Amino acid sequence: MSASSPAPIRLGVNIDHVATVRNARGGSHPDPVRAALLAQDAGADGITAHLREDRRHIRDADLERLRAELAIPLNMEMAATEEMTAIATRLRPHACCLVPERRQEVTTEGGLDVHGQAQALAPRITRLRDAGIRVSLFIDPDVVQIEMAARLGAAVVELHTGAYADAADDTAHATELGRLTTGAAHAARCGLEVHAGHGLSYANVAPVAALPQVMELNIGHFLIGQAIFDGLPAVIRHMKALMRAARA
Repeated sequence: MSASSPAPIRLGVNIDHVATVRNARGGSHPDPVRAALLAQDAGADGITAHLREDRRHIRDADLERLRAELAIPLNMEMAATEEMTAIATRLRPHACCLVPERRQEVTTEGGLDVHGQAQALAPRITRLRDAGIRVSLFIDPDVVQIEMAARLGAAVVELHTGAYADAADDTAHATELGRLTTGAAHAARCGLEVHAGHGLSYANVAPVAALPQVMELNIGHFLIGQAIFDGLPAVIRHMKALMRAARA
């Protein structure tokens, strides 16, 4: 790679919704760990799994198996609670991404209020870091949140791309992409590694993948849904090709 070439971008595949389908019938099929291994073989750079308080999709046993069987990094999404911190420090995944979590939400809605919850988050972040885990904070692309993430000692911020993905028209789309562009640049200046995710698809991934500071995209719902039609390995290969083309 030449000095002027952009850094490669990684794809983290979120397997939560494979577990959602499994849990609809209460059995063991489809197996989210098998999906993770398929994703790994198809070129995924990491696997993300969110262990929720209510265990609505990923279960504790899934995380145990993922930790034991994966050869690529495991990113555990989690609420900043004592229960989840204890599980994470025992399992020691490669990374933990702290996310907001409300029992009634369908999926994660918005970024973590790092600035408003700094006092509560600080000891959780310290415990995870002391266990050798990379700490990521899932936040909106807001300067105040980014700067607090850096002050609290996080290694990574994952910028919430939901508002961008859900933009109703071209004007809103451009506004939200501008926020992501500014946020990614500011986070990098603050010494944070920048990831992004939520609501990304074939149709909207390229402008985010093109941002030079973004090192990783975490994508789940679209990939798992599209895999029903095209198969998971083909979907992952196509998404990575789009990301690489945008980066180039």
